[in-house]
Amino acid sequence: MKKPAILLTTLALMLAACDTKTTTTTETTSGTSTETSGASTSSTDASATSTDASGTTSLAGGAGKSSKDTLVIQESSDVPTMDPGTSYDTSSGALLENMYETLVTYKGTSIDEFEGLLATDWKEEEGGKRYRFTLRPDVKFHSGNPFTCADAEYTFQRNLVTNGAESGNWFLAESLLGTGANANDDKNITWKQIDDAVQCDGETLVFNLPKVDPAFISKLAYTGQAIVDSKHAKEIGEWDGTEATWKDAVGADLAQSALAKDPSGTGPYQLVSADANTMTFKAFDGYWGGAAPIKNVVRQLVPEEASRVQAFLNGDADRVEFPSREVIDTQVKGQPGVIVEDDVPALGAYAFLMNMNLEGSTNIGSGKWGDGVPTNFFQDANMRKCFVNAFNYDQYIEQVQLGKGQKRNFMLPPEFMGYDESIAPANYDMAAAEEACKAAHGGAAWENGFTVNAAYREGSKSMQTALEILKQNIEQLNPKFKINVVGKQWSEIIDQKNKEVIVYGGWAPDYADPDNFVHTMYHSEGYYAPRSGIKDAEIDKWIDEARSTTDVEKRKALYKQVAQKAMDESYFIILPVAVSQNVYRDNLQGKTKDKENPMLAGGWRWKDLSKTQ
Repeated sequence: MKKPAILLTTLALMLAACDTKTTTTTETTSGTSTETSGASTSSTDASATSTDASGTTSLAGGAGKSSKDTLVIQESSDVPTMDPGTSYDTSSGALLENMYETLVTYKGTSIDEFEGLLATDWKEEEGGKRYRFTLRPDVKFHSGNPFTCADAEYTFQRNLVTNGAESGNWFLAESLLGTGANANDDKNITWKQIDDAVQCDGETLVFNLPKVDPAFISKLAYTGQAIVDSKHAKEIGEWDGTEATWKDAVGADLAQSALAKDPSGTGPYQLVSADANTMTFKAFDGYWGGAAPIKNVVRQLVPEEASRVQAFLNGDADRVEFPSREVIDTQVKGQPGVIVEDDVPALGAYAFLMNMNLEGSTNIGSGKWGDGVPTNFFQDANMRKCFVNAFNYDQYIEQVQLGKGQKRNFMLPPEFMGYDESIAPANYDMAAAEEACKAAHGGAAWENGFTVNAAYREGSKSMQTALEILKQNIEQLNPKFKINVVGKQWSEIIDQKNKEVIVYGGWAPDYADPDNFVHTMYHSEGYYAPRSGIKDAEIDKWIDEARSTTDVEKRKALYKQVAQKAMDESYFIILPVAVSQNVYRDNLQGKTKDKENPMLAGGWRWKDLSKTQ
């Protein structure tokens, strides 16, 4: 089962999986986006904007400010896809959630209460193995086609059929097919399974699950499960939705699909134009939910942080990606027309992964003690405990997070069911680190020494600092210990053939259920297993049990067992998580932290925002 990376490689912004909200955190997820610079010009109905080669924004006619009817957004990352069927990054999701709609969505700011969007009602049957959704009537797609049950059926079957490695459809497939794989990777999958899993009973959509999934409704709120215009999709060359052709579509790369280039959703905004640097959107006149206050949205790629900051301060951009808390505090906070809200919760989990399976790695030096590490280096629990205790968590909080971080005991946000505050987080303890290092590998590590290569994304100063904290303390233990802090290109780090000894990793939620974090990070078949080498049969058993019951108290108890054992075994160097900041111009209404839903890729939907001038 393949899932796209949500490896964290910068500490300055939420991308990616990943979160490019105009909310800045000190740990951030990063997707596989590429930063590209260049000049472009694009127009909306209300006004035209242009971005020069330096990234500076200007409005046509010399207006100098973004107009009341236009929202200007600047980000440092490009947009990998505009096809919801393969979207699995926040850059794409922040746009798609305004163009397309899911059956259900999060109620207000809640992360565990849901309300209908394209569904008006739903009910659970057969003890949670069947769901029936009543669909909203009188809804139109941007193409003008009416929304029907056939569109929903086509959407979910298309997601199950394609289920590409770069999509989030693995967790839908787990619910509906009992496997996260597609039919190329799991030959047991048949068309009948896919067809039976999603059906229309008149205009009622029916899901049939092979077993209970307590997270199923939350999975349907994910932007990647938004409903597409099936008639339009077929007309422009997408899969025709039939048994005769389904195998040809299995695993298809949809990033640059026909639908990505010519989207049609039911959302309040529709795409007008797009090039490498600028995308423009306009409010959809036929939107069932009524007219949006902001009529035009311009999304610009501006890699240069100074240009984004200046555009924001000038009022040329309404929402921009800020690189760090330090920049906000020193360059933005207190400036005229700017509001900075602090202490915004960040729904992410971050850690150093200590790979217990280094067989075949090209990053282990000689592969022997001294000028390298053996392939079983981190299989010894004492070796892991040495590194866990040698990391100075308080220094990290002060130096990297400017005092705004909180220690964690589990790779799960405290806002999620299953996080237990009673378990003590790891602490910096050099005496304990020395004791563990001396015991590791029967004393061989202490006697012979080692050289560890620790990777970070080149250019990520915050991550480099974090690794240098670890390096300083490990090398202080024994003159024979050496850590090389190595900057690498993102593409090299996430290459599936690459096995790092230590690498920074983390997760931002796809759906609001603890399973999305716990299975991903701790299960031997989870996404991070190849990078951490984790393989604990007891933990696997607890996770499998927790994801198969709707008994909340039972799930809490199981997750506590996972957290405690994982802490005892020192499977991760769990990093503190800092609160975020919400920064916006004072003429932008609705973008307050008390109205943010952190499960939305953009935090706020454009239709809920307005401008006073």
